[in-house]
Amino acid sequence: MSNTAEIIYKGSLRTTCKHLASGNEIITDAPIDNHGLGQSFSPTDLVATALASCMITTMGIKAKVNEIQFEAKATVKKIMASEPRRIGEVVINITMPKSLNAKDRTILENSAKHCPVTKSLDPKLIETVQFIYE
Repeated sequence: MSNTAEIIYKGSLRTTCKHLASGNEIITDAPIDNHGLGQSFSPTDLVATALASCMITTMGIKAKVNEIQFEAKATVKKIMASEPRRIGEVVINITMPKSLNAKDRTILENSAKHCPVTKSLDPKLIETVQFIYE
């Protein structure tokens, strides 16, 4: 199995992360409250963002399989905890059209709650997820 990514330390608590299959790159910075520049996603920002992205992707897969018309957007708030410094809570608001019927909402919401990222994170991490229909 080949590697997924290559990460290079650029100094000043910054890295470049290259997705090897596509060549796409992202930059990470340590947050300002942890000695960094805070000019890009921090590694913990990426974890929180990956959780929301995984939820929406998993919902998209389930929607495709069940022929549900799907669109969604999410906001993410990461709340840090200390001793040890870690992500204590991730608050995710997922917004979808109010035109989705009750059955489709249930299918999509259940799929979001069982995405691979959530299954990979520490069970002590608080995941507060709200589904908003507008």
